Amino acid sequence: MATISFARGIPAPECLAVEDLADCARAVLERDGRTILSYGPSPGYGPLREWLAARHDVDASRIFLTNGSLQGFVFLARSLAPPGKRVLVEQPTYDRPLKILRELGAEIAPLHCDEDGLDPDALEAALRSGEPPAFLYLIPTFQNPSGRTLSAERRHRIVELAQEHELLVLEDDPYGLVRYEGDPLPSLFDLSKGEVVYSSSFSKTIAPGLRVGWFVLPEALARQVEATATATYITPVLLGQATVYEFVSRGLFEANLERVIGLLRVRRDAMFAALDSELPEAPATRPDGGYFVWLSLDGADVGAVLARAEEQGVTFVPGPDFGGGPDTLRLAFSFVSPEEIAEGVARLAAALPRSAINVS
Repeated sequence: MATISFARGIPAPECLAVEDLADCARAVLERDGRTILSYGPSPGYGPLREWLAARHDVDASRIFLTNGSLQGFVFLARSLAPPGKRVLVEQPTYDRPLKILRELGAEIAPLHCDEDGLDPDALEAALRSGEPPAFLYLIPTFQNPSGRTLSAERRHRIVELAQEHELLVLEDDPYGLVRYEGDPLPSLFDLSKGEVVYSSSFSKTIAPGLRVGWFVLPEALARQVEATATATYITPVLLGQATVYEFVSRGLFEANLERVIGLLRVRRDAMFAALDSELPEAPATRPDGGYFVWLSLDGADVGAVLARAEEQGVTFVPGPDFGGGPDTLRLAFSFVSPEEIAEGVARLAAALPRSAINVS
């Protein structure tokens, strides 16, 4: 029996525009291979930086390309969060930044979240106590792991608090464009008129293997990150960045995004249907986009559930890995087929103790 994995927050293989990307890579190599196969500037491929600068309405000097947005997080954390420095995060939040911060010796301060995202009152309380934090890290739209989206009212309030307390905010937005319904909300970056640090990636909208993320940084911080990047890898992966630029400059980005959204919407809907059928009493988030559903199991020990689930042929990521409660878990629906989702949730239900699904 093959294991069905709800642990992989990556796009399904059919989401990848392989033929178009192969043609784009071939074109940039034939046209400019001697440049993009050599060393280049640490901030990344100039034409792609210009394209992103136009989208964000900033000068290109503020755009910094990274080998995936997580690498940029490492650079910022190294620069801003020395050992013992406090960093504010959502609870729960993406597990990789938590691991990075722990390795750097930073003090992680988790802040309460609910169905509307980060609680501004919790943020305000944290800002009024202790030493000023290094920064606030949050994923306001279709959050990893919860799938939740920060409400419009709270976005405004968080920007106000950041400005009042001179708090640096890092807005991580890899999923915002992967929206299945509803109207987009303004980014914290836009609400702050560019004061918030913004990061995103082409991993969820084009292909993760290209390893192209980007940051919109204040000028001084951009130069600081550039120095760190130069000392780390000398040059970025220009081939991947040039391939992305060729893809977007041909006008392929929007059509591809719509195709990806269509493929993933079907999977999201299949996850909702399977949960409604197999686990109707288990509270789960209902995201309008993104890759993830957050599930609560009514006091069950999620570690024990995971062990039984893997025996049943299904796996997931336990909520405590993200700073969540001991009875929570993340289900990623982006990689598996609708048929696998239905079967996987049935296997998960079979692995749960009766109390977790309220069976009398």
